[in-house]
Amino acid sequence: MKLFECQNCGQLIFFENTRCERCGSHLGYLPDRTILSALVADGDRWRLFDIQDDLRRFCANAAYGVCNWMIPAAGPHQFCRACRLNRTIPDLSMPGNLVLWQRLETAKHRLVYGLLRLKLPLVSKYEDDESGLAFDFVSSSGLLLEGQQAATGHANGLITIDISEADDAERERHRRDLVEPYRTLLGHYYWQRIVRHGVWHAAFRDLFGDERQPYAPALQTHYATGPRPDWQEHHVSSYAGAHPWEDFAETWAHYLHIVDTLETAAAFGLQVHPTVGRLPRLDLKIDFDPYGQDDFDALIRAWLPITYAVNSLNQSMGQPDLYPFVLAPTVMGKLRFVHGLIFGTGEAPPRSARAGGDPC
Repeated sequence: MKLFECQNCGQLIFFENTRCERCGSHLGYLPDRTILSALVADGDRWRLFDIQDDLRRFCANAAYGVCNWMIPAAGPHQFCRACRLNRTIPDLSMPGNLVLWQRLETAKHRLVYGLLRLKLPLVSKYEDDESGLAFDFVSSSGLLLEGQQAATGHANGLITIDISEADDAERERHRRDLVEPYRTLLGHYYWQRIVRHGVWHAAFRDLFGDERQPYAPALQTHYATGPRPDWQEHHVSSYAGAHPWEDFAETWAHYLHIVDTLETAAAFGLQVHPTVGRLPRLDLKIDFDPYGQDDFDALIRAWLPITYAVNSLNQSMGQPDLYPFVLAPTVMGKLRFVHGLIFGTGEAPPRSARAGGDPC
């Protein structure tokens, strides 16, 4: 995630900020310009602080405190690119639902930011019902009154999220059990959009396995017997070994985390240069835009040193590793595959590109 600067006073500001703490300027995020801009009121519209001819309105969801994104003042939409993906929002008359929805929207807006930065296909089901994306934010408590139950999941581009997962305890349970449902569910969606029946499909099966094996029995076996003993050699997480679809979704999520974290590190000017040892691979200086870096090896050369450093910092605080993953050669090959999907030319990668290996 980028850092931003108030154009009026130079104060450091962050992605979700709506007002500058130093000068009081209103702030709005413009996804088409990838900037968080200070604003000047113009009636019921807003001018950008340093671009006077660009009139904007806030997304309608700004009224609920869940969005600070802006849309063109003369445009046809009420909602921004992120909020137009919503099909269902929780019942805001129920106590606590607004706070939970706000937390989920924060995470979703960050996710949409990354998808737009990677120039991935992103269209709502309102615009394309067959291949579009939509979110249903539902509450278990409300549904249980009607004899139903909320279930987080993905079905043909419709992502259902039980808003209870925004609660700290529930989020930790899902983090432990499923590893970040937002991004893994997006992995299922993008598998359907850019892998299924395409030129990458055969390469996918070479790396991840044949997705035609029965899905429900595979998950039942995973939960009943646990992961295979050597899962670390083949998968980025234990859950990824349950089925090729989950393997791809977990790998996709991991790739997005890598790129987003590298951008955050670059925004803070983080560098790693150990004072001892003679391993140049531990040096880190991010002098590129991670979201625009088409060289996978360059991403990994930057990624590994920062994981060693942050894990060492956590250990010094007596905390578990912040990054408790070991990227085995096979896992590296799968991450390279995801990178190729995003930056590739549309042709399936050659066999050499599918191999794992440590590129550093």
